[in-house]
Amino acid sequence: MSDIHSPLGQGKKRNKRGGSRFRAYSWMGPAVVVAGIAGIAGFLARGNGGMFRSPAPPPSQENVAASSVISASKPRSSIERPSGSASGPAIIKVAPDMPASFNGVGINDPSKAGQNLRVAHLPDAELIEVSPVGPLPVRGADGRRPLDVYARAWSGARGARVAIVIGGLGLSQTGTQNAIRQLPEEVTLAFAPQGNSLQRWMQAARQRGHEILMQVPLEPFDYPRVDPGRNTLTVERGSEKNVADLHWALSRVTNYTGVMNYMGARFTADAGSLTPVMREIGRRGLLYLDDGTSARSQADAVAAEQATPFAAADLTLDAAHERGDILKKLDELERIARAKGTAIATGAAFPATVEAIALWANEAKARGIEIVPVSALVRDPERE
Repeated sequence: MSDIHSPLGQGKKRNKRGGSRFRAYSWMGPAVVVAGIAGIAGFLARGNGGMFRSPAPPPSQENVAASSVISASKPRSSIERPSGSASGPAIIKVAPDMPASFNGVGINDPSKAGQNLRVAHLPDAELIEVSPVGPLPVRGADGRRPLDVYARAWSGARGARVAIVIGGLGLSQTGTQNAIRQLPEEVTLAFAPQGNSLQRWMQAARQRGHEILMQVPLEPFDYPRVDPGRNTLTVERGSEKNVADLHWALSRVTNYTGVMNYMGARFTADAGSLTPVMREIGRRGLLYLDDGTSARSQADAVAAEQATPFAAADLTLDAAHERGDILKKLDELERIARAKGTAIATGAAFPATVEAIALWANEAKARGIEIVPVSALVRDPERE
């Protein structure tokens, strides 16, 4: 056995003619050389250049999460927490010099989008503005948008693509839990602002890989007999009150890419009422999804005028709550996607809807249909 393979200090015979003393001195020359080299390397590593700087140990998961939320070294922001909250992610108060819009050109690679799932539930500190009603999404100082940062990755291929958006999360604990657990991660989830435990459910959805939206209650034609809920945006209340109500809905949760209407046939038919709301959505770097339930909606034209990223659903999945009917709608969604390349469907987190989508999705993937996040199918002026 060679010396290099022998156990240290074992298996060696003593030299009868003072060989041990010779070996004790014979390695001193190389050792001096090695020590000298190590000393020089240490000096350089401590210098400004750090040419031989040792790699830092890999950060713990907790440190990764914390660094993704807090950038306390930047003088333009300060760390705050919501009142009454002793724990949870910190919120960065953004200085008022943050630009309201970004005129640069963004290069977007859809396969590189998305956050690491270990920290996807934590808001990006640079995309949060503290307001009297709570944290609001905002563009970063470098022009990054929530639409880009919180988007789920997809392949970027040009085959038949469908986006499925399931809303009403947060209204039922059981329904929300089942939707997050059972739906394929490619399905986009939309949260109702009147829901409970929204922060908890948002975190669960993001850690499962879902892209999420925030629903905003808009006035239907038979309002208030049919009431979408608290802080509904209405035609009569005017732009200032409507933007304030929009902010309330936006503040209910974080880490979403955009907004989807909840009801709103009358409101979306009135371009004058819709315009300031659509402008505010685009200004904050969000998309707007029209759920496709109103033929009189002006959302498409208004979004184009305001340069707000926009998409509209092609069909609603669960007007009938039977699994067989929902599967037929999903087959129709597939036919639309094969005919025009893309298609979007909306639905609610009913048990039959969740079950049907979970069953259909695997079969559709085997037939070459790609399920993508809704952000992949928006008309986006800043990417065109």
